Amino acid sequence: MKNSNDNMPLCPVEITLALIGSKWKILILRELMHGTKRFNQLLKSINGISQKVLTQQLRSMEKDGLVIRKVYPEVPPRVEYTLTELGLSLKPILDAMYEWGERYKKIKG
Repeated sequence: MKNSNDNMPLCPVEITLALIGSKWKILILRELMHGTKRFNQLLKSINGISQKVLTQQLRSMEKDGLVIRKVYPEVPPRVEYTLTELGLSLKPILDAMYEWGERYKKIKG
């Protein structure tokens, strides 16, 4: 169900999924939880993601207030991505996913 005021879902779980529900966003968050990364560092550390998809996901996350993009006036330009306070607040969710995945590996081992 949607909130008619601003088109945001009423359910908090739906809101969270709308912001980080893609496989790629979760993996980007995982990488940025360790600190600021350059675009190519993210590209190399996330197996299977294309440059186009990484760009799209980072732009979306920046628009949603999860990531800060900083461009340095250098040649060639250097671009770094850092989690915002809002992005960092997702750490408990990623930690819970990690712990659940570890338990699942032991069960299905």
